[in-house]
Amino acid sequence: MTSPKKTPAKAAKAAQIKANSARKTGDGLIGNGPIGNDRIILLTGLAGAGMSTALAALEDLNYQAVDNLPLALLESYLKTTAHIGQPRAIGVEIVSNAAAVTQLMRTLATAPLASLESELLFMTCSYEALVRRFSATRRRHPLAQDGPLQAGIARQAAFLEPLHDAATHVIDTTDLGVGDLRQLMRDRFGWVGQTSLTLMVRSFSYQKGLPPTADVVIDVRFLQNPHWVPALRPLTGLDRPVAQMIRADEQFAGFQRRLKALLAPLIDGYEAEGKSYLTIAFGCTGGRHRSVFMARQIGRWLRKVSGREVLISHRDLANDGG
Repeated sequence: MTSPKKTPAKAAKAAQIKANSARKTGDGLIGNGPIGNDRIILLTGLAGAGMSTALAALEDLNYQAVDNLPLALLESYLKTTAHIGQPRAIGVEIVSNAAAVTQLMRTLATAPLASLESELLFMTCSYEALVRRFSATRRRHPLAQDGPLQAGIARQAAFLEPLHDAATHVIDTTDLGVGDLRQLMRDRFGWVGQTSLTLMVRSFSYQKGLPPTADVVIDVRFLQNPHWVPALRPLTGLDRPVAQMIRADEQFAGFQRRLKALLAPLIDGYEAEGKSYLTIAFGCTGGRHRSVFMARQIGRWLRKVSGREVLISHRDLANDGG
């Protein structure tokens, strides 16, 4: 393996594109396909190259993820989880010596891994980028506890070279931000039509306070309030008469049109940044009429147009206010 210091920018970019577009097999390169429940991804690589971020991205893609599993427990873990019905991602951090590399190479070549749909993902990064990352975070490199950072990086790169050469996938994160890496992982290890962003649309009462987990808050108290109509007061935003009154508000149609135009690119942007959950909260005075109607309306619309999982909930539906 070329040491991180000698990796040119063009080679890093080529490795990124290669990892994003295809995976290496004995017969060449193949494109994305559906994830099999027997699929096993073992992650390893250089400290600071993004293994934790990559593993978290796989967990968001419905892999069962285990970080820093001791090699001695790997076979037992595979047997225990053989029938869980989902693919598995296992982070193996090797920072000690070449003996651990030899052990992992032997494990890859023997049962049960050799007979399963297993792949080795190696995370790498340029020497200069690793120095910047460790310097910026003030973390100590695991092989530079009592010595210079540069020597620790070079030492780890040298003894991990056999794993780099044996890897099914090599991802160079030199020019990748966190969001870029998460997107690359979705493209490479997800499947067509899958999204890792779950949308949650909630209604709430301002009298009870803002939802602490809300990412986007929409105040709909400007709409006509069914609470002040005696026949509608005991109903909720889930009932047709309340919905009809809100739709009849002259401000409603334009508001809903502009809101949809805002949310569509916003959701795509959140997903591009690697978010796993996005909570959109609609608030009104009592959390029973206007906010409930809007949460249901927009939640159903998002299910239809986005193809994403959308969870709709009403926090304060039992309140007395409007």
